[in-house]
Amino acid sequence: MLLLPQLEKTVSKIDLEMVSSERREILQPMVDYIREKLIRGQLVRLNFICTHNSRRSHLSQVWAQSMAHYLGFDMVFCYSGGTESTAIYPMVADVLKLQGFEVETTDQSHNPVYTFKYSMTEPPIIGFSKKWDDEFNPQTGFAAVMTCSHAHETCPFIVGAEVRLPVTYEDPKHHDSSPEQEAKYAERSIQIASEMLYVFTMVGVGRRIQKESMNH
Repeated sequence: MLLLPQLEKTVSKIDLEMVSSERREILQPMVDYIREKLIRGQLVRLNFICTHNSRRSHLSQVWAQSMAHYLGFDMVFCYSGGTESTAIYPMVADVLKLQGFEVETTDQSHNPVYTFKYSMTEPPIIGFSKKWDDEFNPQTGFAAVMTCSHAHETCPFIVGAEVRLPVTYEDPKHHDSSPEQEAKYAERSIQIASEMLYVFTMVGVGRRIQKESMNH
């Protein structure tokens, strides 16, 4: 499926060979979960959870939804939340805009609401900081994808989750207000984009192999 032109350019430069064998092992349970849900004809709901729902969880939500669309998985819906609510860190929106998303702010409060548009045919992703169990997110039948080790360790039980999937990332906030801030956020964003592209590519490969085996 088509992405916005500038975003398509960013994605076309991703080299899946850069996803290490160690990271592939970490991502495999996510691949398996998505594939099994789709084989059963069920909706896939992924809730990316981090402590403050301000950086990594939003990057993961936005890229996962975009890659699912890009590879034609229209039964995948992505969300994000935190163990507490704060605000999306502005550099997250800035970097996603630089990488090809159309980003707008619809609310200028202490917890701004952003829209991230990735396709001309799909509604934009709505992003704002919230707790993982906010009414905006699914309450049952979802995968809790833990994007930071702190949330994974301190939030031992996610009510309503079918499965808990630790897929943690290094926090780019360690570079806030430094000369390399933008570069480090861009680097983390591309890492997450690459891994979400890898996940949905592998889901597609697995489904194709299963269909072929059923036809023989």
